[in-house]
Amino acid sequence: MPGRIQLESQGPVARVLLSHPGKLNAMSRAMWRQLRAIFQQLQQDASVRCVVVQGEGGAFCAGGDISEYAGFRFAESSLRDFHEQDVWGALQALLDCDVPVLACIAGACMGAGMEIASCCDIRLAAGDASFGAPIARLGFPMAPREAALVARAAGEGTARQMLLEAAAFDAAEMKARGFLQHLVPPAELAARCDTLAARIAALAPQAARLNKRTLRALREQHDPERAAAAAAELAAAYRYAPSAEHREGVAAFLDKRKPVF
Repeated sequence: MPGRIQLESQGPVARVLLSHPGKLNAMSRAMWRQLRAIFQQLQQDASVRCVVVQGEGGAFCAGGDISEYAGFRFAESSLRDFHEQDVWGALQALLDCDVPVLACIAGACMGAGMEIASCCDIRLAAGDASFGAPIARLGFPMAPREAALVARAAGEGTARQMLLEAAAFDAAEMKARGFLQHLVPPAELAARCDTLAARIAALAPQAARLNKRTLRALREQHDPERAAAAAAELAAAYRYAPSAEHREGVAAFLDKRKPVF
């Protein structure tokens, strides 16, 4: 069966499901394009307060769909188009999403899976999950922007081991290295993911979006292509002052009641 990205909504929580039966949810070119379109859609949906990214079955994502590679990898122009348009287009849409994004990771999280997880705000994994990017065994390096993304999220030392040693790490090691924020027994993964998503969704949605914009601007303020937009975002940091959500949060605290956001 061909791979696809499925979007499911459950109230304020949206679920993005990586699905490629028989291939441990390996990403095809079509799936990268679908992932980009879905996150562009989610960015415009004010009703969504948390996005959960997960794989179907017992894996998160085992990498790219190698069966497609012969069709584009051996010419520089088509290879560049794949990485800069298909792959980075999707990853940038993930990074640009103002809604909190939670990665719920089971099983293999390799290559493309590491890249997708690296775009998420909070990463929760089952104890039997595994992480790596062993593409040196396939004879090619990681694309520059993708390598920078993984190195930033996982740490440069971890990225170097994954790329130069083809090293793989278990979930406990990735938690110790700071890539994962939550580590849970495999049987508890789904429930813990639901609980965490509900907790995020119950918090102030405007504040969450503004926090993400601020953190993004702080990261991008030295990027020549994004510095102007980052500066504008930081300059507007206090415009939320008269907002209804701001007033409600403070008023609820003073009234000793639960805020209604």
